[in-house]
Amino acid sequence: MPSSAPPFNELMASCERSAVHLEMRDGYAVDYETGPFADWRAGFRHDPTDRASWWRPWLDLIQETVGRGVVVRRARIVSEPVSDYTRFLYDGTFTNVAAGEHVRWLPRRRASDIALPGNDFWLFDDRVIRWNHFTGDGRSAGQEASEDPAAAKLCATAFEEVWARAVPHDQYEIR
Repeated sequence: MPSSAPPFNELMASCERSAVHLEMRDGYAVDYETGPFADWRAGFRHDPTDRASWWRPWLDLIQETVGRGVVVRRARIVSEPVSDYTRFLYDGTFTNVAAGEHVRWLPRRRASDIALPGNDFWLFDDRVIRWNHFTGDGRSAGQEASEDPAAAKLCATAFEEVWARAVPHDQYEIR
């Protein structure tokens, strides 16, 4: 599916108040042979004191966005015990926090009675949605933008319910 969404950087640049991201998968495009996940599985961990070694363009974008007064929040619904991929995400989340993102984790069993959208999403200023579509093995299948008010309300309501139940990153214990 080709993307019908504007470039992500443009959506962030036009955001004025809030950008929220809900992640609901236990794995995203896992490459067990090469790349950051493979490095992590082999024992590599970022050194929190060596910022230059882990800072990247994504973190610049978050820092710039937060610097303009936009609140950026990310919530992850995770199965427990967590997957190796979730452990990988958890170990690197300090970089998101350092850039200014607020991150929380919600065990999937505590989300059973929340009406959730069918796909991961970003919601900008409670009105513009960027749906993230994935294949069964977690590879990106494209993005789609929407300003449908009913869908935006569903996303906002779901995100706030998840956020209220979720555990802040610095308090979440991997199981």
